[in-house]
Amino acid sequence: MAARRRGKTAKTNAMRELESSGVAFCVDTYQIEEGTPERDLGLRIAHMLGKDPASQFKTLVTTTPTGGHVVCCIPVADELDLKKAARAAGEKSLSMMHVRELEAVCGYERGACSPVGMRKRFPTLIDETAQLFDAIGVSGGAKGITLTLSPEDLVAHTEATLADIVA
Repeated sequence: MAARRRGKTAKTNAMRELESSGVAFCVDTYQIEEGTPERDLGLRIAHMLGKDPASQFKTLVTTTPTGGHVVCCIPVADELDLKKAARAAGEKSLSMMHVRELEAVCGYERGACSPVGMRKRFPTLIDETAQLFDAIGVSGGAKGITLTLSPEDLVAHTEATLADIVA
């Protein structure tokens, strides 16, 4: 869960990066009990926040055959199609990054990975359904924080490619 100071949510790297770039966003916070199963967590969070699950995106990090990485943002209820994502990224194939590598590579723990504010900028794919919404939600970079912003701003800020990458 996000650290709090005097009733405020502490800023994450994702928030600082968006602010310094002048990108408008809103912050939503939520609480999940320790030990809550990961399965369908994104759907539960969307419902807790009163958001359309199709407008809430999870961030998955993949690995290329040469050891590079590609960030993929897809709706929380969907599954990533690795073949479609590889084609969209111009790679021969992609595999999911092992969870134990996530923090060292991206700077985020599992369940808090944001496409914004990673340690290094990686090629980013966002499922094309993002453009159906005026605003989408992504992780804020800490458990318990969601950032809502326009998909156009997210695409521009991350230099992402919109593509059909879900199964």
